[in-house]
Amino acid sequence: MGSTRLRDEQLARALYAEHAGSLLAFVQRLLDGDRAAAEDIVQETLLRAWRNADRLPPEAIRPWLFTTARRLVIDAYRARRARPVETLGDSLDSVVAADDIDSRLDAVLLTEALGALSPAHRAVLIDCFYRGRTAREVAAERGLPAGTVRSRLHYALRALGLALAERGVSKP
Repeated sequence: MGSTRLRDEQLARALYAEHAGSLLAFVQRLLDGDRAAAEDIVQETLLRAWRNADRLPPEAIRPWLFTTARRLVIDAYRARRARPVETLGDSLDSVVAADDIDSRLDAVLLTEALGALSPAHRAVLIDCFYRGRTAREVAAERGLPAGTVRSRLHYALRALGLALAERGVSKP
């Protein structure tokens, strides 16, 4: 009995040590900097991971954590929306539209995943997909061969897919 408790305690500490910092940063961005609420979400996420540890393969823990945290944020948002508003502040700017939460969460996930890429890969993705430039145009602007730009774009998309998968985003 004592060894089970010790093993459980070690698992909880290991989960916290390895994942709490990145989860807290991720959740805090989803909650517009609300650290207290983010800490609650992270605690609940790690508790659920601890409870399900025997069912999670080690390579799936991090994506599972980020997916669970994101879902808990959405659940908390929906719960707040379901309750009647007691008082309104001076400004309605802080009120988030119902359809806006998913796009905001997606933007945070994408920004975080783009930040995980190398600067060269990130630049090519931004030039091609956000600025609407062709590989030939990017090559001319950056003084690179067009083949290099296409190659970077290919590997950047693969790296972005992996970065998103690490954050719990699965392919449709």
